[in-house]
Amino acid sequence: MIFNTDTQVLEEAKLKEKTQKELNVVLHNDDINSFDFVINSLIEVCDHDPLQAEQCTILVHYKGKCDVKRGSFADLRPIRNELTNRG
Repeated sequence: MIFNTDTQVLEEAKLKEKTQKELNVVLHNDDINSFDFVINSLIEVCDHDPLQAEQCTILVHYKGKCDVKRGSFADLRPIRNELTNRG
């Protein structure tokens, strides 16, 4: 019978963490959607609070894009799909 030591368990956890790639959903600027629509979408879909959604919207307006959500592919896929469906 083989027992994992605490060090071995920590090393395995670190390796697993490194192999799970963190991804971003990036919001790009457009001339179609209003500020209010984008802010409401970020609140409803990405669970942003109103201030965070407003700040992301301002960044997108002036910088052209902004990371709005970070996580694994499985977590981000439905968020990306819903934002895409909303336009």
